Amino acid sequence: MIHLSLLASGQKKPREIPAYVGEELEYVIVYSFVNSGMAKIKFDYDPITNNYHIFASARSIGLPNVIYKILDVYECYLDTLTGLPVKAIRNIREGNFRDYNVVTFDHSSRQDSSIIHSQKSGTKVVDKNILDILSGFYELRKNYITPDLKTGDLIIIRTYFTDEIWDLKVRYMGKETIKIKGEKVRCLKFNPVTEVGRAFKTEEDMTVWFSDDMNNIPVKIKVDLWVGSFKAFLINYKGLEYEFSGWEKKK
Repeated sequence: MIHLSLLASGQKKPREIPAYVGEELEYVIVYSFVNSGMAKIKFDYDPITNNYHIFASARSIGLPNVIYKILDVYECYLDTLTGLPVKAIRNIREGNFRDYNVVTFDHSSRQDSSIIHSQKSGTKVVDKNILDILSGFYELRKNYITPDLKTGDLIIIRTYFTDEIWDLKVRYMGKETIKIKGEKVRCLKFNPVTEVGRAFKTEEDMTVWFSDDMNNIPVKIKVDLWVGSFKAFLINYKGLEYEFSGWEKKK
């Protein structure tokens, strides 16, 4: 079964999302059995802009940071009434490579579509109520990870990412219990569909395990690349709406 993004198609009114305010997730990134990076994603309210603010970052640590320094930051501001993106910021620093862009969203001027303005590529007319990649991630958690999902179901959420329209496609692979730091975690397993080419060999080279509880937070991420694979493990969380109940203590 295919679950299309109802937000992007305009078939339903976007929901308010105050449940995530204050939520913060932190991860360690492991490459070839070495702790190579840290990542975090935080959802909060910004009183200056009167918007929700999502902040996500990934940075290299240790020896990898000396060899090839990485500091990638993504930000998104969401309208508190609609939950739709108002502004998205992409700030990439990888070695000597730099990429910075700001995209603003206008969802109200046109009835049948939205207008985005990119500092890099200018103004475009896009799908009504289109999301960015960060708001798409929270939309997936809030509205699409539901008890009625069946193994093999495909979720498609229309986003504007890396200065182009991009469908976030995620396939549900069923339930699975995994281990993190010796503790078992009940999870829902998903495969975001990856684009075969320069980075990925197949469409199934990324796997995300979400906690099988009311929070649906990603607890493990695995990415297979041509140059190797890395994993990200949840090491800290706070501000969850519900008490985390995914852990199963070792006997």
